[in-house]
Amino acid sequence: MPPKKRHSGMTQNKEPKPSADSASSPDKQDSPELSEKKHREKHAEFVSLCKSLHVSDLVCDRAWTLWESVRESMDKVPGSQQRLWGACLFVIVTDMDVGSFTVTQVLKAISLNLKQFLALVRQLDVNLDTISMKVNSALTRLEKKYDVMLALYQRFEKTCKNIFVLTSDGKERETMRTCWTMFLLAKGRALQMEDDLVISFQLLLCTLELFIKRCSSDQLQPLYQSAISKVLSPPTRTSRRSQSKAKSRPSEPEVDVQLLETLCKDNECNFEEVKNVYQTSFLAFLDSMDLSRSTDFPQVNDVNQQYEEHYLKSRDIDGRLFFDGDESVLPPKIEISQVERTPKKNQPEEDGPTIPPQTPIRAAMTSIRMLRGDLPSNGDQPSTTLATYFKNCTVDPTQDVQKRLETLGQAFSQKFGEAVGPHCVVYGRQRFALGVRLYYKVMEAMLKSEEKRLSVQNFSKLLNDSTFHTSLLACSLEVVMATYEESSFKNGGSDQTGTNLCFPWILNVLNLSAFDFYKVIESFIKAEPTLSKDIIKHLETCENLIMERIAWRTGSPLFELLNQEHASAAAEPVESPASFSQPLQHSHTAADLYLTPTRPGSRVLPPDSPATPPRQPAASQSTSQAPCQAPRQPKSNSLSLFYKKLYRLAYTRLKTLCSYLLSSHPELEPIIWTLFQYTLQHEYELMRDRHLDQLMMSAMYAICKVKSVDLRFKSIVSAYKNMTNTNQETFKNVLIAEGHYDSIIVFYNQVFMQKLKTNILQHASIRPPPLSPIPQIPRSPYKLPNSPLRVPGSNNVYISPLRNSRMSPGIMTPRSRMLVSIGESFGLGNRFQKINQMVNSSERSHKRAMDQSAAIKPLKKLRFDVDGQDEADGSKPGGDSTLIQKLTEMSSTWSRMHEQKMKEEPETRDEPQ
Repeated sequence: MPPKKRHSGMTQNKEPKPSADSASSPDKQDSPELSEKKHREKHAEFVSLCKSLHVSDLVCDRAWTLWESVRESMDKVPGSQQRLWGACLFVIVTDMDVGSFTVTQVLKAISLNLKQFLALVRQLDVNLDTISMKVNSALTRLEKKYDVMLALYQRFEKTCKNIFVLTSDGKERETMRTCWTMFLLAKGRALQMEDDLVISFQLLLCTLELFIKRCSSDQLQPLYQSAISKVLSPPTRTSRRSQSKAKSRPSEPEVDVQLLETLCKDNECNFEEVKNVYQTSFLAFLDSMDLSRSTDFPQVNDVNQQYEEHYLKSRDIDGRLFFDGDESVLPPKIEISQVERTPKKNQPEEDGPTIPPQTPIRAAMTSIRMLRGDLPSNGDQPSTTLATYFKNCTVDPTQDVQKRLETLGQAFSQKFGEAVGPHCVVYGRQRFALGVRLYYKVMEAMLKSEEKRLSVQNFSKLLNDSTFHTSLLACSLEVVMATYEESSFKNGGSDQTGTNLCFPWILNVLNLSAFDFYKVIESFIKAEPTLSKDIIKHLETCENLIMERIAWRTGSPLFELLNQEHASAAAEPVESPASFSQPLQHSHTAADLYLTPTRPGSRVLPPDSPATPPRQPAASQSTSQAPCQAPRQPKSNSLSLFYKKLYRLAYTRLKTLCSYLLSSHPELEPIIWTLFQYTLQHEYELMRDRHLDQLMMSAMYAICKVKSVDLRFKSIVSAYKNMTNTNQETFKNVLIAEGHYDSIIVFYNQVFMQKLKTNILQHASIRPPPLSPIPQIPRSPYKLPNSPLRVPGSNNVYISPLRNSRMSPGIMTPRSRMLVSIGESFGLGNRFQKINQMVNSSERSHKRAMDQSAAIKPLKKLRFDVDGQDEADGSKPGGDSTLIQKLTEMSSTWSRMHEQKMKEEPETRDEPQ
């Protein structure tokens, strides 16, 4: 995809003057007054809205044009005109990068909260050009920032109840308000990446520490009275006397260690990490506010005014409104709380302890604590066992390993600081140190497994392979960042997801190819049994992104391997279709994949790795033959396994899309798969700098065309948007030629069809090519054996294998209304009746949902169609009857789509691994 600049919100041309009125425009002086005479043909209320938001004449014109397009394209407008006008103005202002209003100002103007507004703007995308990638990125960033800020405020309120004593005059509320505002200001100044939940929370604890130690003891709860009394006695007098002596620092310590420890313990947060945040980011912020030497409370007006400036400059959400309980930042009342991720026993007659709700912050702190607890205590040095493996090598890799870690550690920390904030390099060092400990731990487990498998102890070739070490380190760092919630996926794994630390950021930092990274993922998961389900799912998503697009970028070693395979005189398929019907079972470990046999001269060790003696034992040499003993080299293990997984991923996605669109033509699915599989095998150059789904949609359209099935590209794209892990960039920005991108239709016409025309037409002949076998889709290798499984046909009933009796059943199952542990004491007899009622009600609601569901609505208009033509070949639509027929067909498949989603977890993956 074409390179995109990092979106950092709407830009501005001039520093806004502070204003106490949050409804005033941040650029009122920069924007010329709207001329009502120029907009007489527009609705008067729309012009009035534009004036209140201080937009320019050009923005007003473009927003009105967008509104007219939306109104024509939508059968039923989802909301009042006023709200849709606000959404159109937001889209235009974001696309134009002009400073007219903040997000909060437009929410206030149209009386919507943020979640409703985000949903409304996304509903405007009824034709493919309404929402650009820039707008979509801004929406994703806003949503992530809002979710983080809401989670932080909820924890702030809860923590303050444990800190401050309630007073009749409400004095503690004013203290809390100033504290919250100061935290918002600190977060805005210290962090460039304001959607970082963990660092933001640690910064919040630092702010609370500052306010607690400036409070008198009668304002504090007993726990915090005792926490500060041993350090500051009396709390402020000594500091004030020292201040009069013109010392560089007051006598009170920069950080009250005991108080900070109490805060960290009360909030399940790591003390050393919070202390680091205090000494770097927070103290720097206090210095900028001239507060580091003061022992008094920050001035309320000063803090408020400075935050007002920051908020207007960012054109974002006014975080102070969370404290006020303002409707614009409250989650919609109909929305089920996202913080209740684990079940609670809510029946009064039930026995057992109540399980606390798993809030985002509690989940993050628990994950971090588990990660740290599972890592070896020997710090950043290899264990005795691992050191022995190094010494047993023909060439000891110890020095190279240490040198590599030092070089990559500096690069990682520097890039982390550039992404997160100016004082955050130290946090990058912390993440890297944890990654190194995990790297050593997993490497040791891998070598023990290889020793048991091969009965050898000399792994010199593997341990002197720089690519193996870099890949293993990258995977460890990705796990650490995902645990700290700094690497997450939104919007179908797009590279623009609100934070530039998301995968594949780590590959760019460590200068590692995605194809090399993929080789270590499965062995990493098998070697580290303590990984949580969320982290395993994260790594699986990384693997899928690699297979879908990242490994196909220009410069990837994947193309070199493919060219070598196809250049062979006795060329065979990379992965034989005959193996499709076999389970995805393989014995290849990471050692095999990194030391896979290739053609002579094609693999050389990196410069920083010493040459390997020819007769040493090595993991990859157990089955391979010397080059002189065979007419040609064995096939690449890594390439073969890659294609096995690629084919299964490709068919799974194709099957899902066919279930949405072609349930009345089941005979077409194997034909489409045959063309799709042929393209991946023989025309793999079409994947260069493109996405797997682009070939999938093109193959579907091509086969439907030659089989005279009326399926338009707009219907394919409309259904595709309902699939998981997708984003609009896939069908809106497809590589056509070098440096030129256009829509999926242009790609089909100018590239796909031209390259595969002969093969496509063969499927219309009386002797079509043989069908490719359908791959067997096994259970994911990354599914935990003890994961809870949903009972088919029910959204509320899950079953889990019986585990250790110490574990509460609530920890074993996802959120549900009732928890049942078979094999343990069941308790009251009426629970069986409740289970029956639950299952019966879920079945009825499922049937009712299928009966009442609407058809997938094909897009009414494609902006990228030429002259309004809606087929790729430029032919005109067949009339209203064809459209009605298509809508009827799609309506009949909607229930099948629901059934597919209900079954895909346990029933479509029931083959043994």
